[in-house]
Amino acid sequence: MELEMPTATKKSSTAKSATTKTPKRTMTADHKAKLAQGRTESRIVSKYLEALSAGKGKRGRKRTPESINMQITKIDREMETASAIRRLELTQMRFDLEIERDRLSARVDIGGVEKEFVKIAKSYAKRTGISYNAFRSLGVPADILKKAGITRARS
Repeated sequence: MELEMPTATKKSSTAKSATTKTPKRTMTADHKAKLAQGRTESRIVSKYLEALSAGKGKRGRKRTPESINMQITKIDREMETASAIRRLELTQMRFDLEIERDRLSARVDIGGVEKEFVKIAKSYAKRTGISYNAFRSLGVPADILKKAGITRARS
């Protein structure tokens, strides 16, 4: 007793793909606008948070460009009598101080960035699910969140 297995017939995939094409997918104007809005809002929030963290500085006495210039002057005077290895160290200190001075001088105008943040923060928070506490933990002041319309209670 011999059983015969039915042979599978293979369908031609080339015939099917030649007759039907998948339609080209396009985004609606509304979808494109929402994507653009998301990118814009993300950029503004990111810029504001970076400005906040740059403005915090470190604990202790605050450095100013004037105090840094005084330190650079001290280094220049010490450089004249220092040993070779000490001159190397002083040169690096001078470079670091110049970078710090430039960073302090190029601070972001927090007021302008803050105004933009206040305009879009509520929409951004609602769209992304970011809570009041998350903003506060990154240092966003409570009064700014209040201006933006972000409250402690989830809405």
